[in-house]
Amino acid sequence: MAKHRFLVNEPWVKIWRDEHGVPHVEGRDEIDLYWGLGYCHAKDRGLQMLLMRILGRGQASEHLEASHAMLDIDLFFRRMNWGSDAAVEIDKLTPRAKEICLSYCRGANEYFTQKTPWEFKLLGYHPEPWRLEDIILLSRMTGYLTLAQSQAEIEHLLVEMVQAGVSLAKLEELFPGQLNGLEEDLIRNLRLGHRLVPAAVTWNVALPKMMASNNWVIAGSKTASGKPILANDPHLETNRLPNVWYETVLTHGDRYALGATMPGLPGILIGRTNDLAWGATYTFMDAIDSWIEQCRDGRYLRNRNEWAPFRERKEIIHRKKKTPVEVTFYENEHGVLDGNPKQEGFYLATRWSGSHTGALSLNHSIEMWHAESVAEGMDHLGKFESAFNWVLADRHGNIGYQMSGLMPKRRVGVSGLVPLPGWKPENDWDGFVDYRDLPRCLNPEQGFFVTANNDLNAWGKIKPINISMGPYRAERITELISQQANLRLYDMMNIHFDVYSSQAEEFMRILEPLLPNTAAGRILAEWDCSYAKHSAAAYLFEQFYHRLLQTVFGRHGLGEEVTGFLAQESGIFVDFYSNFDRILLSEDSVWFAHEKRDDIFRRVAEEALAVAPKPWGNMQKLTLRHLLLGGKLPKLAGFDRGPITLAGGRATPHQGQIYRSAGRVTSFAPSFRMIADFAKDELHTNLAGGPSDRRFSKWYCSDLKNWLEGKYKILKP
Repeated sequence: MAKHRFLVNEPWVKIWRDEHGVPHVEGRDEIDLYWGLGYCHAKDRGLQMLLMRILGRGQASEHLEASHAMLDIDLFFRRMNWGSDAAVEIDKLTPRAKEICLSYCRGANEYFTQKTPWEFKLLGYHPEPWRLEDIILLSRMTGYLTLAQSQAEIEHLLVEMVQAGVSLAKLEELFPGQLNGLEEDLIRNLRLGHRLVPAAVTWNVALPKMMASNNWVIAGSKTASGKPILANDPHLETNRLPNVWYETVLTHGDRYALGATMPGLPGILIGRTNDLAWGATYTFMDAIDSWIEQCRDGRYLRNRNEWAPFRERKEIIHRKKKTPVEVTFYENEHGVLDGNPKQEGFYLATRWSGSHTGALSLNHSIEMWHAESVAEGMDHLGKFESAFNWVLADRHGNIGYQMSGLMPKRRVGVSGLVPLPGWKPENDWDGFVDYRDLPRCLNPEQGFFVTANNDLNAWGKIKPINISMGPYRAERITELISQQANLRLYDMMNIHFDVYSSQAEEFMRILEPLLPNTAAGRILAEWDCSYAKHSAAAYLFEQFYHRLLQTVFGRHGLGEEVTGFLAQESGIFVDFYSNFDRILLSEDSVWFAHEKRDDIFRRVAEEALAVAPKPWGNMQKLTLRHLLLGGKLPKLAGFDRGPITLAGGRATPHQGQIYRSAGRVTSFAPSFRMIADFAKDELHTNLAGGPSDRRFSKWYCSDLKNWLEGKYKILKP
């Protein structure tokens, strides 16, 4: 230990960095370990923690800036009200979990009493101590933000499409089997106050967006060592500094945990211990619903002839050097109303199943330190209240898969995608599905399991997914695993960096014979469906694909202006491209407006390929921007890094999506990669960034080069 420079050197806890800057916490007991983790989070990611809390409390206008965009963010978080009833959740913590969370807070506050991020001093913000209530708040925020960008948007899009007059036949093709209970006339009469999730909120850089990801686990029967291997690469917004994830090594006696944490929360979220490894992706579980409420005089209709009052909640939003804003929210058992019920009409009320949660997830996250088998890990992770796909492996050779999340029990025949009349009791939720009925499996026959935001309903007793991102990444990873024997660590690394698109392969089967005999057409005809940085064909295919979306769904359906907005300023075509692809690849569709598919492909190809080819990498430039000061200072100041070039596309295992949303550039890429091979007590990782959010720290962006070049550092206890 003498070779290390200690950050903390006490008899009960020692903290030091390895050669990669990753902090190692050695505790006298488990309680002391979490004191050390809280201390590390505050030291290295204090800016990230405190920004998250400011945003979650709806206090950005008070402490950051008083712009209209910031007011929208505050209004959203005040509407969600995730800080409410935290005391109730705290009372649900087990005695040990509560002691650990308190120890974590003490560690964070120990550092914050010594130093707080200088950026807040410039803003005149003096943070309060970190509390148990803040842990509950962040657990809810991180659980919901995936839905805020996906499920709520697609449900809102459905409402707007009905109101715009899109035919039921077209909607049925876009959302097959999901429209039971749809009352078009009722939805057309809805008064929409504003977007349920303001774009400014969805894409604020301080907030983690755990949207697209890959994970897989392979049994020892298919590996060279005879031991299981688990891999994970969460695909989050990468154009931010610091990274969402914070790596750490925790040790107590001969027990260890290696992996990635979320600053502000105690516990390893993905990683491994001596006995068990686990990784996560997002499930696309539909855990958010809207109901149509008939309102008048501040009341809402119940049981066809009873009128009940809303609960009124008044909030005051303080704004820097501006007059405070007072706002009233109206709530009932279906959530928060999107409108003013004192003005007669039909409005939406929206509820997320995890709005009043946190304790159960914390209790079981902390228990993962002691879990010794896949079966035990499945029981803990399955009780998480947020929706994730977990893959697991243990030192005994077992592998498994478990979905988590509070899945509402709905009446038979409805999916949750369609807003239903709130005055009919049969449309209410009837509790939540038991986690053992969610998709899960232990030691699958094929000897491996893959999740990549695809449809996994077949593995459960119930079907929690009504719309998934698409099957392509999962299919490609499955293909790569299936075609090899004696798999090794470097095979996992190759899969992490694979840029072959099964989606493009499907389109090219139709498109290739229809391509024009031009230079661009010939380049595309010879394409290997790889989104390598140098590929001109990948660039040309994307020109074709986006023009095809605009033609079929713009000219023939939603209107070119709306389709252009969805493609250029939203995540709809990014998150749910599989629904649109299903129509584009069909031999016939009502969206084709009586044209033949091949004729549309041929015409669109001629139009789209009338461009000069260029390398795909030219379109894939991305700057990593500082959370608070990104784009506000000269490049030489060093707060922003890049530009970097991303390989990959929307449907490649190495996802590389760069697009605009809410007026700013955002991205989905593998922000963190990890591989756990039970042949050794170690974890191979790389991170798009570094351990620290301190610009002048040597660890600010220390792992980015490894991340770009495909090099993995090794974390050891």
